[in-house]
Amino acid sequence: MSSLDLLLEALRLKALPRAGWMRKGVPGPETVASHSWGVAWLVLALAPPELDRGRALAYATVHDVAEVRVGDLTPADRVPAEEKSRRERTAMAAMDSELGSPRLLSLWDRYEAQADREARFVRELDRLDMALQALAYHEAGSPGMEEFLDSADAAIRDPTLRPWIDSIRLRMRSGAVR
Repeated sequence: MSSLDLLLEALRLKALPRAGWMRKGVPGPETVASHSWGVAWLVLALAPPELDRGRALAYATVHDVAEVRVGDLTPADRVPAEEKSRRERTAMAAMDSELGSPRLLSLWDRYEAQADREARFVRELDRLDMALQALAYHEAGSPGMEEFLDSADAAIRDPTLRPWIDSIRLRMRSGAVR
């Protein structure tokens, strides 16, 4: 595969719907690429100044790229975490090789290993983006979005992000549709 083909392949994330939303029957669910943009937006909006925003943005951009080859696997797929990670790493290694540079795999590995504060913060932003999207779908009339908020709530520990989860839960419970 040429480097041009690889760049085009990665753009297919723009059309790959997020599996969790599809499973819940959300009409016109967001795509993997729109989720990655959401995480990148949250990096810009919420990352504290002591974090390296460039590194955090790189993690936000690369964290789901392998899904263009392995799909958007969710817990409902019952693929063990080790197998999911193996599939994604294999995909990233192949994409890196096709691009001729180890930078994608290195970034992905550091993110997956939660090797630094930026990686850990972006992992929590990944969950916060899911919670925000669940709220948006809830307000648009999709039922059953609480499970996504509960999942995010269980994963987010950063004290600067906890108030956001609390606000989302309060608004979702209020039943108000905006």
